[in-house]
Amino acid sequence: MSLFLSAPLSSALRRCTPALRRATGGLAAAPCQAVPSRTFIDVKRLLGESGPEPPSAGQLLAEYRSMTAEDAARCRSPPRRCSMLARDFVDDSLYNPHYGYFSKQATIFTVEDDEGFAFNSCRDTLEFMNRIGARYAEIEGDLNDPWYGYAIAKYIATEYKLNHFPQEDLVIYEIGAGNGTLMLNVLDYLRDNEPAVYKRTQYRIIEISPKLAERQTQRHEVRDVRDAHHGRITIVNRSIFDWDQPVTESCFFIAMEVIDNFAHDVIRYNVKTGEPMQWFPLAPNLTEPEFLPTKALLLLEKLRDYFPRHRLVLSDFYTLPDAVPGVDAPVVQTRYQRTMVPCSTYLVQPGWFDIFYPTNFELLRDVYRLVCRSSRPANTTRIMGEREFLERFADVERTRTISGENPMLDYYENNKFLLS
Repeated sequence: MSLFLSAPLSSALRRCTPALRRATGGLAAAPCQAVPSRTFIDVKRLLGESGPEPPSAGQLLAEYRSMTAEDAARCRSPPRRCSMLARDFVDDSLYNPHYGYFSKQATIFTVEDDEGFAFNSCRDTLEFMNRIGARYAEIEGDLNDPWYGYAIAKYIATEYKLNHFPQEDLVIYEIGAGNGTLMLNVLDYLRDNEPAVYKRTQYRIIEISPKLAERQTQRHEVRDVRDAHHGRITIVNRSIFDWDQPVTESCFFIAMEVIDNFAHDVIRYNVKTGEPMQWFPLAPNLTEPEFLPTKALLLLEKLRDYFPRHRLVLSDFYTLPDAVPGVDAPVVQTRYQRTMVPCSTYLVQPGWFDIFYPTNFELLRDVYRLVCRSSRPANTTRIMGEREFLERFADVERTRTISGENPMLDYYENNKFLLS
């Protein structure tokens, strides 16, 4: 069994929804120490020592030292006999530099053909899926390369020309860039369709994964583009959460399917009093768990503090199948014999499982307005469905099959954009 106690959350979350107000209000006075989100506690032994009365939280916590993800980053293997906040456990599981999932497991393929995937030669969606399954059964990939990236580039170029050209350069930051495919697609589009904008463009990738940062640098297309731009492309191997350099110029900040891997806090409510607590399965009078995007909040605070003139281009899932129980709960899965196997809990062996969350875009928009756009009109930040975005900015004819189906539109209907 595992125990969670309360911890304070940011005041920005406190103002967003009644549920979050209840959560953060109840958590504010609790100590920010202790949540054994991954340690299984020998309750029977403690019960024997303490008599018939259940052990107190203090007795349980005294058995284990408190650790954060930052503390665990110094460990070369998952720590034992310790207590962690749920968000620290997930963060450590995914991003620990020695054993985290993205440090050793994540692999992304790239469509290497110059013209991208041949959608127009597929009879229908079934043939498209069969081709993908035959060629890329073992890895994830950028199936819509280059057309999806071209749509992003067209949107950015349009907004840049309306608001910043020619007074300022086009500066683009991207986090979670994978193999660097989106960067290449954006630059290719600007070179071929917006040469004046292309000459003013600087593209900077912030990549936490050493493995992916190395691959971004080693790909021959990246080397060719970097040479052509004479240093205009920069790849920085660091976490955005460690960023401490003020960027005073206007810029576009891209995060495509990144925040789904941002760790969340977990709370449950007392059904009688409404008091929020961090998950305590031993208590029978609590609601199902609710997952709060506190790591995403930290990203917004970084944008506010170090990228004050940014324009956000963020896309992610707003709903996911096979999630673990709870409100806005994650999907936890691993690969076994070429098949993705979902799990029923996020309390799994660190480093071997992908853990990703759906995004409550309405909540994220409200928090973003409070943190980053409090002095601006509300209509400067908007949510757009991915189909609507692609129909407006993508060349959808290039991804249509012979039967008239369009995999790029049909297979990502559970995604949305947050644009500012």
